[in-house]
Amino acid sequence: MLTNHHTHSLYSDGSSQPEEYIIEAIAKGFNLIGFTEHSPLPFENPFSFRKVNKDDYITLMQNVKQKYNQQIYVYSGMEMDYIPGMSENFSKTKTEYKLDYLIGSVHLVRPDSTDELWFTDGPEYRTYDEGLNRLFGGDIKMAVTTYYNQLNEMIESQHFDIIGHFDKIKMHNRDRFFKEDESWYQALVSETLDLLQDRDIIIEVNTRGIYKQRSETTYPGLDILKQIKKLRIPVMVNSDAHKPDEIDMAFEQGFSLLQEAGINEVVYYNGSGWAFESIGYNVNF
Repeated sequence: MLTNHHTHSLYSDGSSQPEEYIIEAIAKGFNLIGFTEHSPLPFENPFSFRKVNKDDYITLMQNVKQKYNQQIYVYSGMEMDYIPGMSENFSKTKTEYKLDYLIGSVHLVRPDSTDELWFTDGPEYRTYDEGLNRLFGGDIKMAVTTYYNQLNEMIESQHFDIIGHFDKIKMHNRDRFFKEDESWYQALVSETLDLLQDRDIIIEVNTRGIYKQRSETTYPGLDILKQIKKLRIPVMVNSDAHKPDEIDMAFEQGFSLLQEAGINEVVYYNGSGWAFESIGYNVNF
């Protein structure tokens, strides 16, 4: 099966109506597409789903599922932003929006001592640098540790199916502040992987950094994928598409890394739960 479980339409920070992504996915031979808008947050921002659109969105998802059910599986998920003390309970949102599955992610890091947030994502590395200096005094070890602690808190306190781009903290680093082979960083990654294994949470291999030229590898990359293989944590490849033509971008690189790591199967949503699919490494992109 050819699947993408991580897609953003104009209902959050994507470019187009959901139906445009579905048509593109069908044309490219996809068997499944899942929509995962950024969850609502209690402050104004340019990327989150707006609650005023809830009823229309639920109806739209129901309609496109029925309209295209002979051509492609369409599922409705959400990428839940976790911010301690600010974000809503994941399970409540899943029920309220009639969702099939959830991705759990951290884009905004909240230091313990303030309500201010460190935005670690987006196209501009200067935003990352400014927050690092203002909120953490330039202490990258403290900042990255806070990020992984927030991920761990999300894993331990919320119910969700997939963790989104869990090492994306490296994106704007680009080896400027820390190296991924440093022992303190590897210890943080290992701790999070152990928690994911304990709770049977799927890890996505997110290709967006490659095709947006913000990373030389996927989130996560080869070294972590080898650890994932040893821990037998289930994986999937997602493009984190924000435009219809991004549905399968850098999939070839993503599957190549899985092969190099010795991972021979991926998981997909089957309408009621998660099923395994042998890769075979004969998919053409």
